[in-house]
Order: sequence, then structure tokens, then C-alpha cells
Amino acid sequence: MAPDDNQLGSFLRSRREKIDAASAGVVDNTRRRVKGLRREELALLAGLSPSYYARIEQGRDRHPSREILEALAGVLRLDDTERAYLWSLAMPSLAPADSDAIPAHTVRPGVLHLLERWADLPAFVVTPSRDVLAGTPLAARLNPAWSPKRNLIEFAFLDPRAQEVYPDWDEITLQAVAGLRATAATRRTELAGFVASMRERSETFRALWDSHDVYERVMGEKRLAVDGLGILRLSFETFALAGPEGHVMYVYFPQPGSTDDEALRGLV
Repeated sequence: MAPDDNQLGSFLRSRREKIDAASAGVVDNTRRRVKGLRREELALLAGLSPSYYARIEQGRDRHPSREILEALAGVLRLDDTERAYLWSLAMPSLAPADSDAIPAHTVRPGVLHLLERWADLPAFVVTPSRDVLAGTPLAARLNPAWSPKRNLIEFAFLDPRAQEVYPDWDEITLQAVAGLRATAATRRTELAGFVASMRERSETFRALWDSHDVYERVMGEKRLAVDGLGILRLSFETFALAGPEGHVMYVYFPQPGSTDDEALRGLV
């Protein structure tokens, strides 16, 4: 999924470069020429020898112990999603099992029935690689990316309409890649080909992927530019569907009584 196979070292380096040295307790009156923590500073704060930490970051030790990972995660202030991703890189045998099976592209009948009942809301189901499998007609009306046989990532980075549909395109793409990395923590084999393809097809995707940001937005708010309606502000929730396929349902909804609510009611 990256130009080299030292995913662990690349992730650790990207995280230490984001830590402010002073806030981490490093006293340094010299003019710093590096971003974030130096390699030896991180090592000492985590209780490691600088030479041993260098082995980890350089890829010469790819399976440090549980205690070392916890110490590094603490200094780097990793959240739960980032910690899970760190474990998947360093100790894959202890991380949730990766799925080597071909992802199922069939949505269960019960889920399709729910989508039919939720015709007044934009809702859709995606695979781990963000292929849209099924959705409500209203979802497709509001955003072409939310239509069956589309891919949310491909639309955001490769479709020229994306920057028109998403007023906050920079933020949307950043979140999309960080979320895909979080999914890759448990489905690395399944997503490897897709990630490699996107890295080749989009320089922006490649840069964001190589920044190693990793987090999930399971809820939040998104702005959409919709023909004839202007800018809509919609909240969303995500629901992981039980089963080995890794399907997720997105449901978007306006705040009750808002102008966005009125606009959606006019489309149903």
C-alpha cells in the first residue's frame, strides 16, 4: 500500500512529526530544524534507547513488544483508532483478523427493505473499499457519488464534479483517506489493490495516504451543493452491518424544522 513495505516505520515517523516538542516536555533552546519530535527524543520519552527505536522506525525490527507499542502510543498521544492501526502494523497476529475472501457485493434482503422504508432519507450501503451497493433514490438525487455502482473515494478524487458537490472538498478528501486507512487496519489484503490503484491515479490521494493520518468519522455533518437547492447541511450516522463482508450503512438527515428539512421534504 506504500512505495516501500515499512508501514510501521512510516506511521511512527508521521506521528512524531506532529507532536509539539515543548508540549511533550522537551526543553530545547536551540533552533530546531525538524518538525515535531526528533527520533531520539521520542525514544527517551518512551523509555527506549535511541538506537533501538531507530531500528523500529527504519524497519529493522518490525515486531516490537506490547509494552513498547503502548509506550510509544502514549508519547505520540494516539487515539483508539490510531492505536488499533499501530497494532495491526506491528502485531498482526493480535489484531482483528484480516479478510482474504473476495468481498461480497450483495446486500441482504432485510437491509434493502429498510432502504425502501427510508425513502424520505438519503441512505446507502458501501463495501470496505467504499463501493456503493444500494441506496435510496433520494441519496442518488442529492449526490451522484451516492448512487449504486459508484465508489465514494474514486468520485472524490477523480470526478471533476466532486469539488462542486463538496464545498468543503479538502476536508472531505482528508477524512475519506483517513477513514480508509482505519478500515485497512483489519482488511489490509482486501484493500491493497484498491489503494495501489488510487495512488497511481491521483496525486492528491497519494499525498494524503502517505501522510498516514488514520481516524474514523462514524457521525458528523456534511455540506452538499445540490442543483436547484443550493447548499444543504446534513448530519449523518453510520451503522456497521454484522457479517464478514464489512458493509456499512450511511444515513443522512437534516435537523428537524430547518430549511434543509424543508428542502428534502420537497424532493420526496
